[in-house]
Amino acid sequence: MRGTRLAVVLAAVVPLWGCQTGSQSSPEAAAPWDFVHTFYYGWYANEAVDGFTAHWNHDVLGVDYETSFPGGDDIGANYYPALGTYSSNDSAVVETHVRQCAEAGIGVIVVSWWGRDTFEDEGVPLLLDTAARHGVGIAFHLEPFAGRDAQTSRDAIEYLLDEYGTHPAVYRPDEYGRRPMVYVYDSYLTDAEEWRRLLDPAGDLTIRGTSYDVIAIGLWVNEDEGEFFLRGSFDGFYTYFGSDGFTYGSASANWPVLADWARRHDKLFIPCVGPGYIDTRIRPWNASTTRWREEGAYYDRMFEAAVAAGPPVVGVTSFNEWHEGTQIEPAMPRTVGDYIYEDYAPLEPDYYLTLTCLWAGEFAKTRTP
Repeated sequence: MRGTRLAVVLAAVVPLWGCQTGSQSSPEAAAPWDFVHTFYYGWYANEAVDGFTAHWNHDVLGVDYETSFPGGDDIGANYYPALGTYSSNDSAVVETHVRQCAEAGIGVIVVSWWGRDTFEDEGVPLLLDTAARHGVGIAFHLEPFAGRDAQTSRDAIEYLLDEYGTHPAVYRPDEYGRRPMVYVYDSYLTDAEEWRRLLDPAGDLTIRGTSYDVIAIGLWVNEDEGEFFLRGSFDGFYTYFGSDGFTYGSASANWPVLADWARRHDKLFIPCVGPGYIDTRIRPWNASTTRWREEGAYYDRMFEAAVAAGPPVVGVTSFNEWHEGTQIEPAMPRTVGDYIYEDYAPLEPDYYLTLTCLWAGEFAKTRTP
C-alpha cells in the first residue's frame, strides 16, 4: 500500500486484518506477529499499589532530576494516560496492556530491565505470566545499569535466563536456534572489545555455544558504526529512537543503507518506528526533537519506510514511554492548572493501537507468499 495513508483509510481496512482495539473491531482478532516488537516500560509506581510514586513524578527511583512533578494529575509527560497514573505491578493494568499489544498485532514485548532485584525486575514474572495467556513473547531490553561491562552483562544474562529462561513466554525464535533475544540499549557506551569478550566464540567470557547464548541486538546511533558491531560480534542492531533524524540510525532515509549493510554482513536489522516524539515537559530545552503526530501521518511515513527496507523485524517505540511522548497506549484529554495535555483528538484514544495493527498486517504481506 505504498503511497496510500493507512490513517486515511483506517476504517475501511480494519475488517481485512481483524484489528480490534476498543472502538474499532471486527469478529476475527488479528494474530500477534512475532516480527513486530514494541518497547515496554514497567517502571511506573503509584501509592495505591506500591506505597510510593515513581516515574509519573519524574522521580526515577531516587535519581534527582531538575524537572519534577507531584504526580496525580501533574505528571512528567506531555500526554496523560487513559488508565491514569497506574502501577506496573497492577495485574489488571498489565492484563490490559498485553491484550492491547496482542490485538494490535504485536507479538513481542521488549521489557526495559535495569538489573537484578530492581523495581523493573520485580515486575517481570507478572508480565511473563500475562503474556503467555495472550500468545505474546517477551524479550529483554538490557539498559545501561551502573558498571555494565562484559562480566556484569554476562552476569545479567545468566540471571535472566536462570530466573526466567524456561518460561513459555520468553521469545525464542525457531529461525535463530531458539535463543532468547536481548536488546542492548546504548551499547556504544561499552567498548566493542568488551562486547567481543562476551559475544565472540573465542572470547574469554563467551556465551556462544552455552546455555546462556542469546540473540544480541546493539543500538546503531552514528553513521560509521559498522565496525563496532563487527568487532563486538553482535547478531544485529536496532535504531530505537522514535524521532526521525534524531540520530543517523533513526533517520528513515538511511534505512535502505543500513538494511544493505546488514544483509552483506549477515546481521539482523531492526528499524524502529514511532507515532511521534515530544518530551518538553521533562526536557524544556529539547523542542527541536519534537515530531508531531499529524493525526497518524508521521507514524504512516515511518512504518512505510521500515516495511520498504525489508527487515526481518520492526520495532515500535514505544508502547508506554510517556516521558518522551512516543506511546501508542491510549491517552485522554486532561488539564491541570494552566497546562493542557496533548491528546489524540479528533482521533479515538485507541487510534494508534489500531494503526499499528494495520501496519503489522501490511508488513505481514511482505513476508508471506
